[in-house]
Amino acid sequence: MRALSKYSHLFIQQNIDISHHSIMIIFNIETSTDACSAAITENGQVMVVNGQKASRLQSEKSEHAKQLAVYIDELLNELKISGKQLDAVAVSEGPGSYTGLRIGASLAKGLAYGMNLPLIAVPTLQAMAAQVVAQQVVADDTLLCPMIDARRMEVYNAFYNADLKAESDVIATVVDERSFADELTQHNVLFFGNGSGKCKPVITDKKATFLDGIVPDAAYMGRLAEDAFAQQKFVDIAYWTPFYLKEFEAKKSVVKGLN
Repeated sequence: MRALSKYSHLFIQQNIDISHHSIMIIFNIETSTDACSAAITENGQVMVVNGQKASRLQSEKSEHAKQLAVYIDELLNELKISGKQLDAVAVSEGPGSYTGLRIGASLAKGLAYGMNLPLIAVPTLQAMAAQVVAQQVVADDTLLCPMIDARRMEVYNAFYNADLKAESDVIATVVDERSFADELTQHNVLFFGNGSGKCKPVITDKKATFLDGIVPDAAYMGRLAEDAFAQQKFVDIAYWTPFYLKEFEAKKSVVKGLN
């Protein structure tokens, strides 16, 4: 592994020679929802070490900080066995859970700093779209609409085409029967993610399809992270913060005497 340098935060702001990177190995971290995952990808695909995939996923709600620390330790030990070195660290940038994103960012920054590696921020919704594209054929006339629950009847969403190109900005949408009417007039739309369940009973247009079981997963960040590396789209380890989209709203305490 690369040696620790107290000047490693300057490394990501320099021009990095990528001409020799025929093999790209990236450590990916994802904590934007209740799911928590980590994966080491090689040329965009999850590495296989001793016949086992170098990825971890806890799809149920968990203690992200504790769980992710275990995953990082296990995967780095597996990488040591393979005798290969990392080229970068990638982290899901949001939107999503405020607490989850902060934990992921902190651990990714620590890993990148400690190994003197560049840090890459991967858009969470685009990575979810990449997961769907990797798992099934998406028609050219279909828009992908990943959704993350944003409480009440609100979701974080965006639209991507089958080539993972953004067709809209990432926004927060209050879901009702008129939501996404413009897009559904022109395209078939595939909705997925933990926010799509809010839409399913409300949006009944025949061009709307809902795909269950898609959670943000670090195993599908590699392709996007590799593209970002090729373009040297790195973020500043010291100053970068996740894309929260909305300000954090602290819940009012229900404990007597603290209201």
